[in-house]
Amino acid sequence: MECPNQTAPNEFILSGFPYPQELKLPLLLFFSIMFILTLSGNSLIILVVISDLQLHKPMYWFLCYLSILDMAFSAVVVPKVIAGFTPGGKVISFAGCVTQLFSFHFTGCAECFLYTVMAYDRFLAICKPLHYGNLMSWKACLSLSLGTIIGGCMNSAFLTSLTFHLPYGENNYIDYVFCDIPSMLKLACVNIRFSELMSIIDVGFITMTCFLLILASYAYIISAILKISSSEGQHRAFSTCSAHLIVVFIYYLPLFYHYMRPASQGSMDGVVSMFYTTITPLLNPVIYTLRNKEMKTALVKLWSGKRDIGK
Repeated sequence: MECPNQTAPNEFILSGFPYPQELKLPLLLFFSIMFILTLSGNSLIILVVISDLQLHKPMYWFLCYLSILDMAFSAVVVPKVIAGFTPGGKVISFAGCVTQLFSFHFTGCAECFLYTVMAYDRFLAICKPLHYGNLMSWKACLSLSLGTIIGGCMNSAFLTSLTFHLPYGENNYIDYVFCDIPSMLKLACVNIRFSELMSIIDVGFITMTCFLLILASYAYIISAILKISSSEGQHRAFSTCSAHLIVVFIYYLPLFYHYMRPASQGSMDGVVSMFYTTITPLLNPVIYTLRNKEMKTALVKLWSGKRDIGK
């Protein structure tokens, strides 16, 4: 199929989140509150870790980094969804669409890598405790964090160029809540099978590789925990690791559903995408705080200190 107009559109129109008209205000309030809570909850995690010297460890540094990515991940999509409830809010410029797609896949890919790094950190802490200080030094910690940024940036640049090197015609209506690969490929007026296949292979390879590495790490971790003679020690180790595992499954399951299929985005895909861009970034600080004794203690100390200052 040839393009009747080889000039790329200056702007696109997003279909937005599907909803009955009577739910417009409740949904607007819901997404606004979720976004505010996501920023507040993750900011609180960062504040707690920075303010408590007992939490100045690689594990909590990675948790702070995850909070930053969660806020960025949500900020890429949710504000535009909120704007979609207002007149003219569904219009996005071509440059804005490119930026949104790049930023979305950059933060998403960086999180995939970070979850794997966090599993590796727990593997070293539990399976090789005597060597943990040397293997997970602050230099190694910063290098791994930088690696997730570089890897996320390179992969996102590849996916963005794969999507936007295609010619687009006059149709500028994106039948989705934000600019993403499957919805953008549908607008291209050339055969998209190669780009579609390459995007599925790329996303599939990264997500499956990271997921399998995480499972392998936890297979060793669980084996090591079961060898701990103290039941209290087992409980503490399981409590710390279970929070990470819960977050991993909450993140990966919608991802597999959304991207491991050919272009089939519809209303259900929009709901799934809003789950992992709106709900998941909010759940992470809640899960890590409630299931981590050190975090709860530090949170109480921070709250008590603020109350004392107020008095």
